[in-house]
Formats: sequence, C-alpha cells, structure tokens
Amino acid sequence: MAVRKLRAPTRKPIVLRAVRPNAGLRARFHADLLKLVNEMHNSLDYWLKAAYNQNEPAIAAIAKDKSPAAVLQTVFNRLRTRWQKRFNEAAPKLAKYFSQKIADRSDAQLRQILKDAGFSVPFKMTKPMNDVMQATINEQVGLIKSIAQQHLGAVEGMVMRSVSEGRDLYTLSKELRHRYGITARRAALIARDQNNKATATMNRVRQQELGIETAIWMHSHAGKEPRPSHLANDGKPYKIAEGWYDPDEKKYVWPGTLINCRCFSKPVVAGFD
Repeated sequence: MAVRKLRAPTRKPIVLRAVRPNAGLRARFHADLLKLVNEMHNSLDYWLKAAYNQNEPAIAAIAKDKSPAAVLQTVFNRLRTRWQKRFNEAAPKLAKYFSQKIADRSDAQLRQILKDAGFSVPFKMTKPMNDVMQATINEQVGLIKSIAQQHLGAVEGMVMRSVSEGRDLYTLSKELRHRYGITARRAALIARDQNNKATATMNRVRQQELGIETAIWMHSHAGKEPRPSHLANDGKPYKIAEGWYDPDEKKYVWPGTLINCRCFSKPVVAGFD
C-alpha cells in the first residue's frame, strides 16, 4: 500500500489511542467453539454409556460376538472418526470467518483513531496483510482441529482404563464430565488468545505500512497472574518493526502475541523534522 509516512503537524509526536481486541468477536468465537465441544461431549457421553451397558439395538448387534473392551473400542472408533471429521470440516470455515472479522474490526478501529487525530487514510488488502491473514487462518485451523484431537485421545484412554480396571459407569461418567471441563476451558483460551494475537498482529502490519515506527507498550492489568517483565515494561516505548526483548522469554515479542498476554500498544506518530 503506497501511503506516505504519517507525520504529526508539529515537531511534537502524537500518541494515538490503542486498537483493542473486540470483546464481541471473542464471545462469538468462544460460543461457536463451545457449541462444537458440547455436541461432541453429548454424543460421546450418550453412546459410550450405551456401549458400556449394551442397552441399545445398535450396540447389541456389535456386542453379539465381542468382548466389552472390543465393543467399546468399536463404538469409540466410529465416534472418533465422526467428530474429528466434524471439527476438520468446521475449522476452515470458522477460521476464515473470524480472521476476516478481526481484520475488519481492527481496520475500522484504527481508521477511526486516525480520523480523530486528524488523519484520513484508506485501507486496502495489501500483500503483508494478506500474508498475516493467511497465517492467522492456518494457525486457527490447526488449533480448532486440535480441540477434537486432544479430547478424543484423552477419552479413549479413560474408556479403555475403565474396562481394564473394572470401573463402574458412574466413574466413567465422572471422568467424561471432568474432561469436558478441561476441553471447554481450552476452547475459551483459544478464542481469547486468537482474538488478542490476530488483532495485535494485523494492527502492527497496518502501523508499519503507515510508516509508524514506535509504539508504547501498555500492560492490561487484567490477568490474575501478570508476567512480571510485561508489567515492568508498562508505558515504555519500543520499535514496532522488531518488538521488545522480553528477558523472561529471551526473544523479541509484541504486545498480545504470547499466549494469555493481554498487553496492547499505543502507536506514536512522529513529528516533522
């Protein structure tokens, strides 16, 4: 995008407001992921209990010449194939939808922030923005697919242990509920983390395209266990192109890009020389 570098109308630089992740998008992303998780859990819970008791016609047909362990394994294999396929099919659609929505909201926020500061800048889909969009989609696809992979792997282990150790149905049901809680919390983390990361990354690309070179690191003060290094860096400037060297991570990072990082930044428009 051929845009001349933004410069403040005076020698004094202008500190712009921050572009923040959209809470509504995070909530929608979380709700869509949780809907898939709930459907998968309910299906596993119903059919595995039925297989455990062998009280469904479809299960009874399988159980005719098989051991309880073999019946459960057969039923579970079918469930695993069904739900991994369901997540695999949903992942690209969800990832593309939310990546585009995050880009649109981020651009809209930055455009308004610039307008309020006296700048009028049109945004177009550039190669750098398209690259980060595709990378965001690919990352989200992998994470969404992994929800089913991890959940199904854990459930298979607990089902086989229930058979081999002679556990009752109550114990299996309890373990399934516990595993559901773990997976539901992971879905919430993915929604929040991807919303933060995608917003931060797309906004950084736009800032660089506008020739903005410096930003101020802002700690959110929202997490229960803040990273000490991020808290100490609150209010300090850093170069947008390279990020800030995090002594704990031992690498350069940007606000909102590490897992569970809710930090953000305020871009600084330099004054004219």
